[in-house]
Amino acid sequence: MSAPAPVPVLEVSDLTVTFPTDDGDVHAVSSVSFSVAEHETLGIVGESGCGKSVTSLAILGLLPNTARVSGSVKLQGRELLGLSDREMQPLRGERIAMVFQDALTSLNPVFTVGEQIAEAISVHHDLSKADQRTRVIELLDTVGIPNAHRRADQYPHEYSGGMRQRAMIAMSIANEPALLIADEPTTALDVTVQAQVLEVLERIQERTNSSIVLITHDLGVVAGTADRVMVMYAGRAVEVGSVDDLFYDPRHPYTRGLLASLPRVDGTRLARLHRIAGQPPSLISVPPGCPFHPRCTHAEVPGRCDTDRPALRDVTGDHCAACHFAETLPALSTTDLAADSVLDEGTVAPEAI
Repeated sequence: MSAPAPVPVLEVSDLTVTFPTDDGDVHAVSSVSFSVAEHETLGIVGESGCGKSVTSLAILGLLPNTARVSGSVKLQGRELLGLSDREMQPLRGERIAMVFQDALTSLNPVFTVGEQIAEAISVHHDLSKADQRTRVIELLDTVGIPNAHRRADQYPHEYSGGMRQRAMIAMSIANEPALLIADEPTTALDVTVQAQVLEVLERIQERTNSSIVLITHDLGVVAGTADRVMVMYAGRAVEVGSVDDLFYDPRHPYTRGLLASLPRVDGTRLARLHRIAGQPPSLISVPPGCPFHPRCTHAEVPGRCDTDRPALRDVTGDHCAACHFAETLPALSTTDLAADSVLDEGTVAPEAI
């Protein structure tokens, strides 16, 4: 008799988030489903406003009271949606934690970094002040902050941007949660510091066996860090697969457009950057059919692309895509990438300037 399949650390099913406004309902997240296994890193990518951060806040129960949330979010088999703030409090920080996007505004400027990390520990563990201090220094040392015993007594403004981000990570892992959600952890950091922050996350994952949901718009970060990737567009998941699937055989035109928009190191000096034509749709009035069809070079219009909304379905194995032509898109090549996006005549590659 075969052993039962392990329960995912995180299992999200049909998650939908709507915000009422004077202009109509904003459908920020629509029927999103995914899971994260133990010790796995899932990357969530997409343009600004596609629903990445709203998805993470819904998982943690941190959305405003006006938000209408439905579906299912299970953490190690326990349903989170519907829990009160009092019921969620013991779970936040202990079993699920988040690294927020802007470390400077997330850290309190009137308390030292050490005091803020100690508070995260004291909420869940009854330790003496001396033990808390020892744990704070250990955490700061773990995330690579030099002179941790001295830095613990400094305020956030005395840290560099990279150090603040690492301090936020130290606070998030203080209780070794099973799931860590990192929302744009490398935003506004130079590439050297980005690499250091990502290395910290990988080292922590190895030590604690935790799972990570990495939210980013940077495909380079995803390529070097994630095991699987979910691409979001207009509040929906449009492609889910392994990193190799996404980069070597993308099955959705939007994913191909994102890849085509990346600068190429093997291009010529005067090579122009490519862009995806048009703009993302308003989440108040998402067009019928596939939400990407007004910008898609493969769309069948008039036809099913502007009338029938494609479901996210298996294309090959665990590789899923929400495109009517997912199975029949041609094999990926450099030429195909260029053809899948529209040349922006006003944009010149940075190395040509």
